[in-house]
Amino acid sequence: MFIAASTFASAIRPLQFLVLLVAGLFFLRVMRVVMLEVRPPEEVSAPRQRRSNPLALTFIEPLDREGERIEITESLVMGRSPSSDVTFSDSYLSSQHARFSVDNGELLVEDLGSTNGTFVNQEPVIHRTVLRRGDIVQVGGGLFEVVR
Repeated sequence: MFIAASTFASAIRPLQFLVLLVAGLFFLRVMRVVMLEVRPPEEVSAPRQRRSNPLALTFIEPLDREGERIEITESLVMGRSPSSDVTFSDSYLSSQHARFSVDNGELLVEDLGSTNGTFVNQEPVIHRTVLRRGDIVQVGGGLFEVVR
């Protein structure tokens, strides 16, 4: 009986370790998102500077593209399809997921009927939404920060 109990314990140990590892990784992901949300917003610049320094997006995730800047001059579509202007490998990303455009000097985002939705500061995008510097945009599993 003692042998069966020790065999059971040795079989369960790796599973316990795996569960703790997954829980720890999930906690780190949640803390990363929380830290992005609670950091103080940068000062808003004057409207004259907006025209000379247009808003852009920088990748937060996926990590292999972190810090990469996407300039938006007119309009671009983000999605998994090769015909999209910006693509990245993500199973949560639709073929044509979201459109970013500039209208009267303002950066806008609209969801293109994607399966998993588009979010700005964790709020779903229902219609064209104006983006401000410091906003966090989620497109599929990708996270972006609106920057100048």
